[in-house]
Amino acid sequence: MDLESGVYGNPVKKQSWRTILTLAYQSLGVVYGDLSTSPLYVYKSTFAEDIQHSETNEEIYGVLSFVFWTLTLVPLLKYVFIVLRADDNGEGGTFALYSLLCRHARVSFLPSGQVADEELSTYKKDGIGPPDTSYGSKLKSTLEKHKVLQRVLLILALIGTCMVIGDGVLTPAISVFSAVSGLELSMSKEHHKYVEVPIACVILVCLFALQHYGTHRVGFMFAPIVITWLLCISVIGVYNIFHWNPHVYQALSPYYMYKFLKKTQRGGWMSLGGILLCITGSEAMFADLGHFSQLSIQIAFTLVVYPSLILAYMGQAAYLSKHHMIESDYRIGFYVSVPEEIRWPVLAIAILAAVVGSQAIITGTFSIIKQCSALGCFPRVKIVHTSSKIHGQIYIPEINWILMLLCLAVTIGFRDTKRMGNASGLAVITVMLVTTCLMSLVIVLCWHQSVFLAVCFIFFFGTIEALYFSASLIKFLEGAWVPIALAFIFLIVMYVWHYGTLKKYEYDVQNKVSINWILSLGPSLGIVRVRGIGLIDTGLVSGIPAIFSHFVTNLPAFHQVLVFLCIKSVPVPYVRPEERFLVGRIGPKQYRLYRCIVRYGYRDVHKDDLDFEKDLVCSIAEFVRSEKTEPNVGSVDLDKDDEKMTVVGTSSTHLEGIQVYEDDENPAKMAGPSELREIQSPVKPKKRVRFVVPESPRMDPSTRDELRELMEAREAGMAFILGHSYMRAKRGSSLIKKLVINAGYDFLRRNCRGPTYALNIPHASTLEVGMMYYV
Repeated sequence: MDLESGVYGNPVKKQSWRTILTLAYQSLGVVYGDLSTSPLYVYKSTFAEDIQHSETNEEIYGVLSFVFWTLTLVPLLKYVFIVLRADDNGEGGTFALYSLLCRHARVSFLPSGQVADEELSTYKKDGIGPPDTSYGSKLKSTLEKHKVLQRVLLILALIGTCMVIGDGVLTPAISVFSAVSGLELSMSKEHHKYVEVPIACVILVCLFALQHYGTHRVGFMFAPIVITWLLCISVIGVYNIFHWNPHVYQALSPYYMYKFLKKTQRGGWMSLGGILLCITGSEAMFADLGHFSQLSIQIAFTLVVYPSLILAYMGQAAYLSKHHMIESDYRIGFYVSVPEEIRWPVLAIAILAAVVGSQAIITGTFSIIKQCSALGCFPRVKIVHTSSKIHGQIYIPEINWILMLLCLAVTIGFRDTKRMGNASGLAVITVMLVTTCLMSLVIVLCWHQSVFLAVCFIFFFGTIEALYFSASLIKFLEGAWVPIALAFIFLIVMYVWHYGTLKKYEYDVQNKVSINWILSLGPSLGIVRVRGIGLIDTGLVSGIPAIFSHFVTNLPAFHQVLVFLCIKSVPVPYVRPEERFLVGRIGPKQYRLYRCIVRYGYRDVHKDDLDFEKDLVCSIAEFVRSEKTEPNVGSVDLDKDDEKMTVVGTSSTHLEGIQVYEDDENPAKMAGPSELREIQSPVKPKKRVRFVVPESPRMDPSTRDELRELMEAREAGMAFILGHSYMRAKRGSSLIKKLVINAGYDFLRRNCRGPTYALNIPHASTLEVGMMYYV
C-alpha cells in the first residue's frame, strides 16, 4: 500500500503464482509464529495434574488422537477452507465479520451512516445468490427490527475483540516462558525457577521496547526463523517416530479418543484445556488475511505448517510412549524429547520462534484496537505507522506499555506453564466460539445459503469448541480467570466509550441549528468575515451543529470561507481516494459555506495535515468547478432541508484549470487552462501548497471568482474550530446512566488523546470551543 495515497491495492486483481508463493513464504513469519510454537507446551500442560501416564500408553495415544483431529477440524477445515472465504474486501478478523454483517443487514450502531455510503465500491460484496430463502429474510428483518438483538451482536463482536487483546497479553508470556524452560535441563530443580522468570521477563521487556521500530525492520528474519523451527521439529519428530515407536501412527484413529475419555473420565475432560493449546494462533490466519491473500495462507498452512506440527506431536508421543518417567520430568515437556546433542541449538531457535510468535499477536492487537477506535468503540489513541509499504504495521505507545506491564504481571504472578496455558486456552477458544456464531449469520445473510447449512456449521464446530470451552472454564481458579478479567475490563471501556459517543451524536442531531437561521444572518453571517478558511469539525452529516451558533454568538468575526468538516468511519476496510470526499454547499453561493464529509475505512491511513489540507481544498475546488458544468453528476440528495452532496476525487489531476505549486517561487511558465502542474521543492518536499486559478474563457465568471476567493483564503491560512464537549447526564437520569456518563465516559475522555491527534491537526491552527452537553 502507498501510505501517502491510502491505496491498498485491488484485492480482486488476479495474482501470479510467483506472487502467491512469495506471500505464502512471508506468511510463515507473520501468521504462524504462535501456532508453530505450541508443541513447546501442549503435552506439558495436558499431563500436568489431571491425568497420569500408564504403562499401556492409552493416555499418550488418546492425547495424540485429540491433537490430530483438533488440528484437522478447526484450523484446517474450519479456518482454511471455510472462514477464510468470509473476507471483507480482503480483510479478516472479528470486526471484519461484524462489518460484513452490518452491510448486508441494517444492524450497525455507527450513528453517522448515510445512503451515499452504500454507493462505495468497497461497500458491496458479491453474494452467492439472492436472499430467496424465507428463513433468511425473516432472520434479517428480525435483526433489523429489534435493537436488543443488534446490541447483543455488537457485544458479541466486542467480546471476541477483548479476548484477542487478552491473548495479546497471554501469548507472549506462555511462548517465551515455555521456550526458556529448556534451561531446566542444565540446572537443578531448586535453581531453575529463580533463573527462568528473570530471563523471560528480560526477553519480554526487550520485545516490547523494540515495538516502536516496527516489524518491517526485522521482518525479513521472521520467515526464515519459523521455517527453521518447523524444519527442526519435523526432523526431531521423524527421528523420534522411527527410533522409539514406529507404530505411533495408530493413535491417529478417533477410537483412541473414546478410549481416552472412557478411561480417564473427569480427569481426561479437564485435560482438554491443555490439548486446546495446540490450536493457539489459528485465529491469526483469518485476522492477518489482509496482509496476504486467501490462497497464500491456505498453501502455507496445508503444505508446510500442518504436516510439520503433526510430525512434531507424533514424535513427542513416540518418545513419551517409551519413557515412563516420574511426574516431575514432565515439566520439561518438549525438550525432554530432543536428542541431547542438539538441545542447545534447539533452545536458541525456540526462543527466537517464541519472540516471532509473540510479535505477531502484539501487532494483531494493535491492528484490532485501531479498528475499534475507528468504529467508535475504543478511546482515541496515538497510532504510529511504522511502515510505508505494509499498512497493517502500526505502533500504539499506550497499548504497548499496558500490554508489557500485564504480560510481566502474568509471568511473575504465575511462574507456571500450566496456569498460563489455562488462561491462554480460554481466551483462544472464546474467540473461536465468537467467530463460529458470526460465521453462521454470514452464511445466511451474506452468502444467502439455507439456515439448515448455518445450523449444521454452528452445531458441528460449536459442539467441538463448547467441549473445549467447558474444560477451560472449569479451571477458572487455576488461571482461567485472567482472560475473563481482562476481557471484562476492556469490554466495559469499549462499551462505555461507544455509549457516550452515541449519546453525544444524538444530542448534536437533536440540537442542530436550522438552515433558516443561517439564511437569516445574510452573506456576512451578521459578523465580520476575515481572510482565511475556517474548518468547523462536526460529527453531523447534515444540518448545522450547535457549536457553530455558540461560537457565532460569542465572537464578532469569522473566516471568509467556512467548511463544516465531518470526518467519519464507514464499515468497510478502506475507501478509495476518488470516493473519499463528499462535498456540498450550504445556502447561496455568496455565503461561501460548504460541507465536506471525509470517509475513512477502519483500516485506512489518515493523512498528515499538509496532504489533508491539499486534498480538502482540491475537492472543494473540484466541486465548485463542476457544479455549473455538471450539476447532476455524482449528486446524492441526503437531506431535503440541507444540501446535495457530490462525490469528488482527491486526485489533483481532476482539477481542470487550477494549478498547484509546492514551492514559494513563482512558476517559470504558466500552464494552459486545462493543464495542472505540480512542482516539488527538492530540498523541502513538504512546503506550503499554493494554488493558482488562470484566466480561462471556458470558465463561468462567478465560478472563477469563487475559485479565486477559495485559493486566496487558502493562502491566508486555515483554522480548525473543534468542539470541546463536556457531557453530563441530564436531570432525572438513572443511577447507572449517571455513573456511565459522569464518571466512566468523562474519565476516558480526559485521559485519552484529544481530537487533534485523530485528525492530525497542528496545534498552532486549532481553536477549541467548550460546550456542555446534557444527554
